Amino acid sequence: MSVLRPLDKLPGLNTATILLVGTEDALLQQLADSMLKEDCASELKVHLARSLPLPANVNRPRIDLIVFVVNLHSKYSLQNTEESLHHVDTSFFLGKVCFLATGAGQENHCIIHRHTVVKLAHTYRSPLLFCDLEVEGFRATMAQRLVRMLQICAGHMPGVSALNLLSLLRSSESPSVEDL
Repeated sequence: MSVLRPLDKLPGLNTATILLVGTEDALLQQLADSMLKEDCASELKVHLARSLPLPANVNRPRIDLIVFVVNLHSKYSLQNTEESLHHVDTSFFLGKVCFLATGAGQENHCIIHRHTVVKLAHTYRSPLLFCDLEVEGFRATMAQRLVRMLQICAGHMPGVSALNLLSLLRSSESPSVEDL
């Protein structure tokens, strides 16, 4: 089992690679398809994984952004994310990791409380996005947002870095009670 590090591989020329990690294969595939439909100046590569670590013997490109997708209707989804986080190097959390919670629109079916995911994202100092991926319009909007974040994390947006993006996303959040 190996730890995923951001600088393990050399960057590809004009290539941006995102890793979507989650237990909902169909939703991840739909999100990946929506992302590939987006207009992007870079060559966009989307990799899907049910969990980490990734197989060590696979020849893969450098990963610019990791998105952990947590389904609020499944405790297994949260448990899988928590276990996968142990296989990510700490330097990835400098703007190259985000959490995506799905299923919040049907709150009466949620098994995982929103606060649990908010606390997880806060613990890892990473942005948390909410989106109901089962709704086509929301999925398309989230795909567009993730592509823009990916371009920044890959270094394809002049004047903006992943760390700048992280600080912008963190400053837009309201402060928690612990921070006051």
